[in-house]
Amino acid sequence: MKISTKKAQEQKWGYTLVAPVIIGLFILNVYPFLQTVYLSFTSAKAFGSYDFVGLGNYATMLASREFWRATWNTLLFCFLTVPVGVGLALVVAALLNSPIRGKVFFRAVFFLPMVVAPAAVAMVWKWMFNSEYGIINTIFHIHANWITDPNLIIITVAIVSIWSSLGYDAVLLLSGLQNIAKSYYEAASLDGATKFQQFLHITLPMVSPTLFVVLIMRLMASLKVYDLIYMMVGEGNPALSKAQSLIYLFYRESFVSGNRGYASAIVIWTVLIIAVVTAIQFLGQKKWVNYEV
Repeated sequence: MKISTKKAQEQKWGYTLVAPVIIGLFILNVYPFLQTVYLSFTSAKAFGSYDFVGLGNYATMLASREFWRATWNTLLFCFLTVPVGVGLALVVAALLNSPIRGKVFFRAVFFLPMVVAPAAVAMVWKWMFNSEYGIINTIFHIHANWITDPNLIIITVAIVSIWSSLGYDAVLLLSGLQNIAKSYYEAASLDGATKFQQFLHITLPMVSPTLFVVLIMRLMASLKVYDLIYMMVGEGNPALSKAQSLIYLFYRESFVSGNRGYASAIVIWTVLIIAVVTAIQFLGQKKWVNYEV
């Protein structure tokens, strides 16, 4: 009887401690998402009223060339940033894990972009990519319109995104590398394995769980990109159509045009893309992620 009473008290305290998180999750995440789903089937009217239009917003969305252009831009941005960004982060993490001088200093330098406001990062890089007095054109002795050329704008934004997230991803991967026992490398060295072979057959399999987490985080962030495009491109830029992401299109439709129903449908589409990509990742992890110690 005493045991069951003690267990009931522990469960009561457990629910009490978890309740603020659950309530906050529902208020800040679940309820807004359900409201967005509802709004995607409505059309905004004056004075905050809405008319139910069924699948009308989705039909308009799927028939819009601008929407499909934004979808392609989002996927292209993801393709440009995730493989290169995660690959560079793994290389940087491996270098920072090696016996070099000033490792603490270099770790701080690579992580520094994460503590800088995204707006400040975008403005500095926008100045660096300026076609007239930017440092990029000056160093390489070229005259490229990085910000206004439709063929270059997505590459420009991708470069900034990779630079700003490199340090954070590298620190996460570094934590995974530091958990690999040195005995594996010592045994491989005795067997005559080269550094590259050790990296390929020891480092990659052992760090794969951390790499999987970083990959998911970076894919989600890339599919939701908005701030860099807003700060570096903006309205009136002739290259906007080639850089506009789904979330940026949502911003324009919701907060500029006031078409919240259509904007909500764009959000639902973006959520579906993220869900599909995440599901593919979790299904594919069985083939390359190694959870064995």
